[in-house]
Amino acid sequence: MTETLDGNGAAHAPAAHTPARAAVVAWSLWDWGSAAFNAVVTTFVFSVYLTGSSFGEEGDVAAQLGWALAIAGFLIAVLAPVTGARSDSSGRRKFWLGVNTFIVVGLTAGMFFVLPTPEYLLLGLVLLAAGNVFFELAGVSYNAMLAQVSTPRTIGKVSGFGWGMGYIGGIVLLLIVYFGFISPEVGLFGVTSENGLAVRVTMLIAAAWFGLFALPLLLRVPEYRAPDAAKRAKVGFFQSYVELGRDVAKLWKTNRQVVYFLFASAIFRDGLAGVFTFGGVLAASAFGFSPGEVIIFAIAANVVAGVATISVGVLDDRLGAKPVIVTALVGLIVSGSLVFLLHDGGQIVFWTAGLALCLFVGPAQSASRTFLARIIPAGREGEVFGMYATTGRAASFLAPTAFALAVTIFGETYWGILGIVLVLVIGLLLLLPVKARQNQMG
Repeated sequence: MTETLDGNGAAHAPAAHTPARAAVVAWSLWDWGSAAFNAVVTTFVFSVYLTGSSFGEEGDVAAQLGWALAIAGFLIAVLAPVTGARSDSSGRRKFWLGVNTFIVVGLTAGMFFVLPTPEYLLLGLVLLAAGNVFFELAGVSYNAMLAQVSTPRTIGKVSGFGWGMGYIGGIVLLLIVYFGFISPEVGLFGVTSENGLAVRVTMLIAAAWFGLFALPLLLRVPEYRAPDAAKRAKVGFFQSYVELGRDVAKLWKTNRQVVYFLFASAIFRDGLAGVFTFGGVLAASAFGFSPGEVIIFAIAANVVAGVATISVGVLDDRLGAKPVIVTALVGLIVSGSLVFLLHDGGQIVFWTAGLALCLFVGPAQSASRTFLARIIPAGREGEVFGMYATTGRAASFLAPTAFALAVTIFGETYWGILGIVLVLVIGLLLLLPVKARQNQMG
């Protein structure tokens, strides 16, 4: 199908098909369920549990966590584009989404067995790192399916709806685990915090949540069928890297703007990830939030991000993705700078400026996905979204490094905010020259 994009990257062509609303909802429910891994496992519960004093010296444990996730990032960077391209050519995109999703479900459930003693640290790190690998591989297939459940005119709204559902799913699940298990001295089913049981049971809840809400997509959305132009002869795993090299070279020759966007988005997406990755750390260390208050802030942050992402998806379709991304990045830079400049104001500053940050994170993430999805020809979604995952992981050290350097040099946690803001500024400057009007890739 041929489509025309205006100067902002918005599509203005009639759709060749109109996906059923039920398919859109089913696709979006995977995002809703994935909040179990994003919010509960990676950001606010298990990673915090794993870096607690029960597992060893906090500085040492945090460093080991960083190395574990760095190894995971390397594996994702190596595997994502090849596995994405192979799912395109084999026509088994949904199959591999299901496989990778339920591997993540199994790994999350396995976190129940991580007792709060140093002897179990390695198990926890391996489960978390492996979960990140398979979650990102599942995300490649999930993002590639965006074109199957949307049209050129609705892709921004559908993407924003899916991303917003992820935030809202995070809200609901965090409320359940906070009031059901983590906050009360004796939670549901008599669960207490003794021996880390409250967190460990939360991992079982998270696993069940993800598995349950992944099912509608797997049952309702049809399997992708590769068009004849995208089909390739089957090649071995290592030969796939040769094919990948050829594809990248072709992409550089036929549509260099896509390569520029992949590079720019890798930088600013790492800054976006840094906002959530270090948000809890900043709240606790620099603004005096208790662990319970961190989760309450996380719930509020997801509310703001979810509503903003769903709402701005409509503007994405009308104005194009690039104006949305640029506006969101400017808003993030201003809000982050205010958190730094007004840090002496206490918790009220973090509640206001911090929530302002969340207002812009989701729209930037969603619009970045739609900008790329609009310019990928049929049959190469998995491959290019694999490159998207790879470039993002290739730059994933930037925000943590900038944060750590700023804190190390100046000796106060709140200085780390400037490190994240710097990454966002660099990403914005790299994005500005990228042309939103694209030629279709051949």
